[in-house]
Amino acid sequence: MTAPLVIAVDGPAAAGKGTLAQRLARALDLPYLDTGLLYRATGRRMLDAGLDPASPADAQARLVTLGDLSRTDLRVPQVDRAASLVASQPTVRRILVGIQRDFAARHGAVLDGRDIGTVIFPDARVKLFVTASLGARARRRWEQMATDPDAPDREAQIARVAQELQARDVADSSRAAAPLRAAPDAIHIETDDMSADEVLAEALRIVADMTR
Repeated sequence: MTAPLVIAVDGPAAAGKGTLAQRLARALDLPYLDTGLLYRATGRRMLDAGLDPASPADAQARLVTLGDLSRTDLRVPQVDRAASLVASQPTVRRILVGIQRDFAARHGAVLDGRDIGTVIFPDARVKLFVTASLGARARRRWEQMATDPDAPDREAQIARVAQELQARDVADSSRAAAPLRAAPDAIHIETDDMSADEVLAEALRIVADMTR
């Protein structure tokens, strides 16, 4: 019996991995999970409880369910920091690993995150590592969050976003628990000069090649 198809999509923030993973899941009729939202939900719970996200967060992590991922207040700056802090805690990661593995165990899935191909599903049949330059990522993130696309200080705002992303990269890459890195057998997709459609087409080609 063939194991369910699991596709790991890893990479740094704002590289386009979430967009790709969602579209890939729709194209292949697979469930989709943004695993980063599990850490955001844990960080959000810490903030809601009046707790410092740098303090032990395992009790709040145990309360997280897939239903938490539909909250509309998970992608805000204070949760960005909280998510990074709770994600650095090995106990939190162990708790949330179970949710991720259970999600894909029965029917397969496309999962995006930072350690899917290295820790969560090291035996995934397809592993993609999606990346882009810091400048491209900062511009994309700013465009996602901007309330005024013609703001006179647009470039200064984008520069601040770049600094925040760079700090997140350092934190994610240097943490002891499941640091951000590409699996040795992951196929890299650099998205600076690619449209979302081109990235999807390339990913579908890779999936087809690896699942023959």
